[in-house]
Amino acid sequence: MNGLSWFGIARLGLVQAMLGAVVVLTTSTLNRVMVVELMLPALIPGLLVALHYAVQLTRPRMGFGSDLGARRTPWILGGLAVLATGGFLGAVATAWMGTSRSAGLALAVSAFTLVGLGVSAAGTSLLALLAKRVDSPRRAGAAAMVWTMMIVGFAVTAGTAGKFLDPYSPERLVAVSGTVSLIAVLVAALALWRLEGHARIVVAEAAPMTATRFRAALAEVWRERDARRFTIFVFVSMLAYSAQDLILEPFAGVVFGFSPGESTQLSGVQHGGTLAGMLLAALAGRRVFGLSFGSLRTWTVWGCIASCVALGGLALAGFGIVAPAEWPLRANVFVMGVANGAFSIAAIGAMMALAGHGRASREGTRMGLWGAAQAIGFAGGGLIGTAASDLARWLLGAPGPAYACVFAAEALLFVAAALLAQRIAMPSAEVGGSVTPALPGVPVSPSEERA
Repeated sequence: MNGLSWFGIARLGLVQAMLGAVVVLTTSTLNRVMVVELMLPALIPGLLVALHYAVQLTRPRMGFGSDLGARRTPWILGGLAVLATGGFLGAVATAWMGTSRSAGLALAVSAFTLVGLGVSAAGTSLLALLAKRVDSPRRAGAAAMVWTMMIVGFAVTAGTAGKFLDPYSPERLVAVSGTVSLIAVLVAALALWRLEGHARIVVAEAAPMTATRFRAALAEVWRERDARRFTIFVFVSMLAYSAQDLILEPFAGVVFGFSPGESTQLSGVQHGGTLAGMLLAALAGRRVFGLSFGSLRTWTVWGCIASCVALGGLALAGFGIVAPAEWPLRANVFVMGVANGAFSIAAIGAMMALAGHGRASREGTRMGLWGAAQAIGFAGGGLIGTAASDLARWLLGAPGPAYACVFAAEALLFVAAALLAQRIAMPSAEVGGSVTPALPGVPVSPSEERA
């Protein structure tokens, strides 16, 4: 089976961008409409978003299903269709809440469930296809391209849809959401057209999928030492990565006196740094002009360490060890974004490499397991971050040290993630993708080693 060309990788990146386009309207725009225009408690959209993450615990089952299929394209396109339907119904539900709150909320629960199922099926299968068809030297670059295109999808959709949503009306919200959902499905279908080809996935057993066979496959993957360690690494790193999302802007406002506009711009600085880190990490495992730019594991480990250092800087300012007026907050946040972007892209590249090691035809199951760990980490990070800051403020009686405690805890989590990543025998990015030992004495091919 031939590896994907850069053009083929870009086509999958376009599909990922379409996934992002639907998700950003569902989790961001509908959130704002519920809270501002409908004056609902912020807890309601928060619970709906948490629901869509909880549903993503089905990712391993979706990945296992795509492992058993002849091709992954139907899972990607079918999942995107389910996602688009959920996104559209979410807009309908939000509009309905204006006249019938209980009926609208009931429909919203169904809609966000569909969103979670669609993301699980399409996202997991897309990653499995990338892992199967991208050659070893291109994995970091492929991860950077696909995730950069997803971010572009976020930005373009948010900007364009935002213009058409003004002046706001429920009918306009439904029309814009429906248009975005339809465009996403059509563009993804065109991008996937004849991309995978007719090569069939080799399936060890031809029997239909059953709950027993799925549990056996999941247990089999969990017994692979590196798959298990990588699952824990994904959870810990995503927990650390997402815990600051909901507290960074309040921290800038309370401790540094930033206005709402300035704190929003600070988030832009962070996202700019994340994009820069992603582009830098695309060099992982490559040799340019005779210079080696390090392995996927090196970028993953040092990206986590750099994230720890950046969060430590925020903690210093929060504890008052360094006066806020003297601390370069914007530079600190930019560095944190670069570190986060670098480690995440390197980790995705490593994920693509590790998915193909171990028992054959289990790429989707492994991707699903790691995707579920990511969803749990993201869902828990925001909840734990905000709850911990509130608890620390109650105990300490001051907001600055309270936020600092959370940043310090995140920094420790990144240290733990770096130690976990160091102990995973990640395949090298050279042609052939042989497994390189993480530490002296680690077996060359430990992924089949039992617990």
